[in-house]
Amino acid sequence: MYKRVTLKDTVEVPPEQLADVSEEMVRRLLQDKLEGRMDEEVGSIVSVVSVADIGEGAVLPNRPGVYYEAEFDAVTFDPAMQEVIDGTVVEVVEFGAFVGIGPVDGLLHVSQISDEYLSYDAENQQLASTESNRTLGVEDAVRARIVTKSIDERNPRDSKIGLTAKQPGLGKHGWLKEEHEARQQPAGDD
Repeated sequence: MYKRVTLKDTVEVPPEQLADVSEEMVRRLLQDKLEGRMDEEVGSIVSVVSVADIGEGAVLPNRPGVYYEAEFDAVTFDPAMQEVIDGTVVEVVEFGAFVGIGPVDGLLHVSQISDEYLSYDAENQQLASTESNRTLGVEDAVRARIVTKSIDERNPRDSKIGLTAKQPGLGKHGWLKEEHEARQQPAGDD
């Protein structure tokens, strides 16, 4: 999910900062340019950690800055297909729950939460079952599996991650604890 990778990119150093080109300045410029961006190959760039190498500067015609290619280490978040993740419900809507997983949200569609029918309770921001009285609401911790992933590099907010919690060992943490405790009871005890 989280990885530390070495990448290369080019940054423009404005003319007023050319007297003080340093690794720290290039790191800040890379942070401003790249942090929060999505890339199909490495995922979401969470943080530019350090700059390993700054190449020779290049001047382009009719451009005031100097362009430097830099090699740097970054922390990225790249959710993998079928990966099991833990997250927190950040929003509940009629069709499911959005789960915060790292710097992005995944959709846990209502059909992928439970085999029971869940109704939407807008007033309490939750999905509720009338069969078992189970609810799923904002701030609930959830374990789910990533089943779909569509990354939009141009508009990271339009990236989509689909989740499921219908398999054994997945679901709201409270439900998982109840199921575990029920399995621990000796047969015949009620």
